[in-house]
Amino acid sequence: MLIKRKSIEKEESLRPPMRSRAIATAKPRKPKYAPVTLSEQDGVRFLHFGTEWVQGAMRIRKPDAIELEYAQQMMLWMLFNDSPAHLVQLGLGTGALTKYCYRQFPAARVTAIELNPSVVTICETMFKLPPNDDRLNVVEMDAMDFVTDSANRGNVDVLQIDLYDATARGPVLDTPEFYQACAACLTANGMITVNLFGDHPSYAKNLKAMKFAFDAVVWLPEVHDGNVVVIAFKNAPVLDFATLYERAAAIREATKLPAKSWVDGLKVWMAEE
Repeated sequence: MLIKRKSIEKEESLRPPMRSRAIATAKPRKPKYAPVTLSEQDGVRFLHFGTEWVQGAMRIRKPDAIELEYAQQMMLWMLFNDSPAHLVQLGLGTGALTKYCYRQFPAARVTAIELNPSVVTICETMFKLPPNDDRLNVVEMDAMDFVTDSANRGNVDVLQIDLYDATARGPVLDTPEFYQACAACLTANGMITVNLFGDHPSYAKNLKAMKFAFDAVVWLPEVHDGNVVVIAFKNAPVLDFATLYERAAAIREATKLPAKSWVDGLKVWMAEE
């Protein structure tokens, strides 16, 4: 989840040291990140960035399952695409979504973008993240650099976005330009899912930015921890609820994910809109 672009923390950590003739060749300092810490309770291992905020979780006996409700909802796109070719995760967290997509869609390429090398290391050592291979590619880089790279234009079917720093209150990338770049990465029927906090000022800002960049923006009801999962479509689909409920039943049968509740949530959104 720790992806930073021009944040105060990163800018300050990258600021060159004061120079004199004697140290004119000194190299800039490396970026500084919040400490990566762990906790465990009732068989669940949690990731933190030096605060009480949970950045991800894994049930130790079920390392490939998605433990948190909002993270399950990030798979909402499965209602609209059952055979993606390329899935991208911005913000690795505990690797829950990356692992799940890698296991659940054996024909798909899965890419994860993470700025903090310590997060990648902790996922490999403590959260059962598999090593890179011909389908899985975990890349240490800035998420903005990824979405603005012309090499990624038009080749991503699903982009899952969960970009939070140590305070875990608002995404660190939230501008119309960022979401426009995300849309440019998508195939014609591509989608993004985004984790937001419904009771934070960043919520309205992100929705406005997404509406500027995408043809359709829909969201599920807030879950008990305050998370709101948004799905945005490059090209608006037809919401045929009979078909969606059939698809939800198939997802439930194959994966145990509570997909019917996602369709229920879409109906709530439509009624409110």
